[in-house]
Amino acid sequence: MATLNDYLLVSGLLFGIGLAGVVLRRNIIIVFMCLELMLSAANLTLVAFSRFNTAPNGLPDYNGQMLVFFVITVAAAEVAVGLAIIVALYRARQTIHTDELTSLKG
Repeated sequence: MATLNDYLLVSGLLFGIGLAGVVLRRNIIIVFMCLELMLSAANLTLVAFSRFNTAPNGLPDYNGQMLVFFVITVAAAEVAVGLAIIVALYRARQTIHTDELTSLKG
């Protein structure tokens, strides 16, 4: 059976990959996907702590798992708004590279 440390290690690796993608990549869609990967790593950490934190009656504490549902809901809204902004930027500037998007003026 996997331990809490195993889940935290995987979550840390996912967060590190996402952070490296946000810092190193210049394509705004890749940056956006890496941000979602970082959110998923945080969700995995919340679920792992929720699963391994037991109540006095021996049942798992599901508060962290309920918080994950709220984070997923906010992430879905973020994806809808973020992709709309990316499409609008592409239509206005004909590029999605962050180096070429230097100002907010058209």
